[in-house]
Amino acid sequence: MSKLSFLVGMAAGYVLGAKAGRKRYEQIRTRADQLWSSGPVQARVDTVKQTVKDQAPAVAAKLGDVAKSAATSAGDRIKGEDLPETIHRGTDGRLHADTTGFGPGPGKLP
Repeated sequence: MSKLSFLVGMAAGYVLGAKAGRKRYEQIRTRADQLWSSGPVQARVDTVKQTVKDQAPAVAAKLGDVAKSAATSAGDRIKGEDLPETIHRGTDGRLHADTTGFGPGPGKLP
């Protein structure tokens, strides 16, 4: 019986809470719409839009420069110019490792 009364109480609380929650949500949404539509907010939005339009070419140029720099850096890494001394790229274009000096040495393996 206690489980049933608990479930009935949960259901009643959910229904009542949902109705009150929806009403409050509508109040908040209406107020937010009024605020967004107000003159001072829209004036500031227009100012920001114009600033973005004015700065777009400069930002695009800087992004282009950064992208070129990143591509050059990535290309250098792919070519193997930043590889450790023990790794080199062979004439076949594949990576090769210098294994001299690695491990415990001859005759010391288990």
